Amino acid sequence: MKFYVASSFKNIQQVRYVNEQLKQKGYIQSYDWTQNGRASNIDDLKRIGNEEKQAVMSADFVVIILPAGKGSHIEMGIALGLGKKIYLYSPNEEVNDFSVTSTFYHLPGVEKCFGNLDDLVKIICSSTNGR
Repeated sequence: MKFYVASSFKNIQQVRYVNEQLKQKGYIQSYDWTQNGRASNIDDLKRIGNEEKQAVMSADFVVIILPAGKGSHIEMGIALGLGKKIYLYSPNEEVNDFSVTSTFYHLPGVEKCFGNLDDLVKIICSSTNGR
């Protein structure tokens, strides 16, 4: 199964950790945006945007690690529109706090995950039957 992990640059180490854990379990990463530097011009944005869009489209499931930026939420929207399974990870249960949550976090197909990153990987593996 192919996967894509979205988040913000400030979570780059967490994203890399989840990427590696899933790859060690036999999952295939559709794209590793953590290898990119920050875009410095519009052409970079276009290229990166196209690569990330294709990665979401080709993935069987998408992982969103919160807190995430606007790009991650757009990627989540693409995944929702395509009916992809989404694992929404928060180290706390803030996504259930009505004052700060998003309506899209509570749609069918979005599985909210809490705890540590190893818990997230276990949830993904158990719900995808280990691959």
